[in-house]
Amino acid sequence: MDYVSALLPPVVMAVLFVAVIRVIVKTQGGANKAKEDAAVDAALARAESTRQATPRADA
Repeated sequence: MDYVSALLPPVVMAVLFVAVIRVIVKTQGGANKAKEDAAVDAALARAESTRQATPRADA
């Protein structure tokens, strides 16, 4: 019975790891990709406009 208690945690971790990888792979692309890309593009545009709007100290 000791072998069951010794093997259970690694088996549980392996199953959870496979589940996380499956979720990551399934959520790549598809219908949500355009929304995710648009959100990233908007965040980058905001950061760029903020960076350009602030005066530089060495200018």
